[in-house]
Amino acid sequence: MIRKSITMAEQFSNFHTHTILCDGKDEPEALVQEALRLGCPALGFSGHSYAPYDRAYCMSPEETEEYKAVIHRLRVKYAGRIRIYLGVEQDFYSPSSTAGYDYVIGSVHYLYKDGVYLPVDASRDGQEQAVRQHYGGDWYALAKDYFETVSRVYEQTHCQVVGHFDLLTKFNEGDALFSTAHPRYRRAALRALDALAAAPVVFEINTGAMARGYRTEPYPAQWIVAELRHRGIKRILSSDCHDKSNLLYGFADYKSWIE
Repeated sequence: MIRKSITMAEQFSNFHTHTILCDGKDEPEALVQEALRLGCPALGFSGHSYAPYDRAYCMSPEETEEYKAVIHRLRVKYAGRIRIYLGVEQDFYSPSSTAGYDYVIGSVHYLYKDGVYLPVDASRDGQEQAVRQHYGGDWYALAKDYFETVSRVYEQTHCQVVGHFDLLTKFNEGDALFSTAHPRYRRAALRALDALAAAPVVFEINTGAMARGYRTEPYPAQWIVAELRHRGIKRILSSDCHDKSNLLYGFADYKSWIE
């Protein structure tokens, strides 16, 4: 697999960017133009890998080939003006190859439980239903399964970036559904951090849920960022952009989280 390093000079550019070829709102070139307008030295695209268990948000195999071709054309067209990277956000259970990408974001959007794929972040109602039907109403049992899956995301996807580490909190603003201070929750999260600490990965500080009005702070939570610092795990800013108007959302406010 071909990989290119994200340099320190480029860390204020965005490397988690979605287009109309998956669940984003904008054409790839419109995002390049927005990045140029903002003065970004680089832009990384990261379309959702094919997931046959949920076609609503991911690229089909045919769209994946189109995506690669489009990004390659843009790289040639804008050479000398901005560095363009071809990445992929690889779901944990995706069967797609990551060969040929510049980098991989490894993410857990689903859990596999009782023979079905359970969406982690599709909706609050869906999350609550999953907890009732598959975990007996025990949110911390779900959290344990989620973080155990996240702990294996490098092993499964060979990613360079760990995507939205605590995504299961998307609908839990103000601990509305469960307590993120609960010992079972924190134990599960810390075990995942420890499992990933030796892997050659960086964690993203992801402002996407803030841009869409779900959270008031990035993924992962500030206490987790403190644990990342303590373990010497590097971090990059990411907007998880689905709309060009949010390409660098919150970067100025959360610069200190990667320092």
